[in-house]
Amino acid sequence: MRISVPTIPPAIISSATSTKTISKTAAVERIAAFLAPGNVATVTGAGVSVDSGIRAYRGSKGIYLNPNYKPIFYHELVDPSDKGFAFRQRYWLRSYLGYAPVRNAQPNTTHYALAALQYTKVIEKLITQNVDGLHHKALSDVWDAATMRARILELHGSLHKVHCSRGHVYERDVFQDWLSAANPQWKAYMDDLEATGRRPRTNPDGDVVLEEGVRYDTFQVPECPTCVIENQHNSTMKPELIFFGESIKPAVKDRSYLEIEECDRLFLVGTTLATYSAFRLLRHALELKKPVLLLNVGPTRADPLPGVEKIEISTREVIRDVVRAVLGSRVKEEPVVDKMLQSGIIKPPPEDV
Repeated sequence: MRISVPTIPPAIISSATSTKTISKTAAVERIAAFLAPGNVATVTGAGVSVDSGIRAYRGSKGIYLNPNYKPIFYHELVDPSDKGFAFRQRYWLRSYLGYAPVRNAQPNTTHYALAALQYTKVIEKLITQNVDGLHHKALSDVWDAATMRARILELHGSLHKVHCSRGHVYERDVFQDWLSAANPQWKAYMDDLEATGRRPRTNPDGDVVLEEGVRYDTFQVPECPTCVIENQHNSTMKPELIFFGESIKPAVKDRSYLEIEECDRLFLVGTTLATYSAFRLLRHALELKKPVLLLNVGPTRADPLPGVEKIEISTREVIRDVVRAVLGSRVKEEPVVDKMLQSGIIKPPPEDV
């Protein structure tokens, strides 16, 4: 079995040229004009969460920020053999250390600006490739869980739930406590990291980079307690996110296609579209002759495609002004929207500033 990490074709990166510069004013006007008619579907990627301190996979040149990135693939994680157990030990140790920074991250100005457009139904549906839950946090004061499920589709799942191979689901914080209890030495190490403000390099999926020589074979992965009650021994635990080499659930795929079909235009934000699950949504929109606007800094998989209008400028520079231009007087008339446009952090990872 040969499965590779999704990436932008090298030919696109090597042929990338500097996008024609655009002023902030011109960018705001163009994006606002695109969004103003409403009924917009939006697809977001890792670039949207960078200002929340969550590092993107790829930098402005379209290549991986961590050249030694070696993710665990789906077939490795669920392998029932001893080899698979070793992969789970490696995954869960690294994810155990990396989960807290993602869990504690706060929505940034882009999350809140998009939330304002969602709240006012300019953006009818939002499809995110991110597993951090930050779009939900930005709307948590005004939408209930059912509304969020209906209006936000997590294309690649969520880091905040865990399930065993037999389908028993647990909150990630609960599973995190189980990992702490089973691994007191790593709990002490994590407490020391938090006390000193140190933070290992963390990928958007919560996986951290550890120094060479770390022993994974002593890390204990607890068994599913429901399986134990049912007289089954099962330590094959997995976060509810899509791993490389894993297929998206048919219901999620079908819904993502339907949301593209029902929209009038497609707005892509902070994504290189390297993963096919997102790229095929763009392809579907183009096949249906939908207008498409891409807001991203750096090369993307969509760059060679006719029918894609691209604006290359930092989202944080323009998105709140875009919302003000689209909504006009409604910003001050609706306190919820006004508050959203005054909310959000800007704390990108220091290495990527």
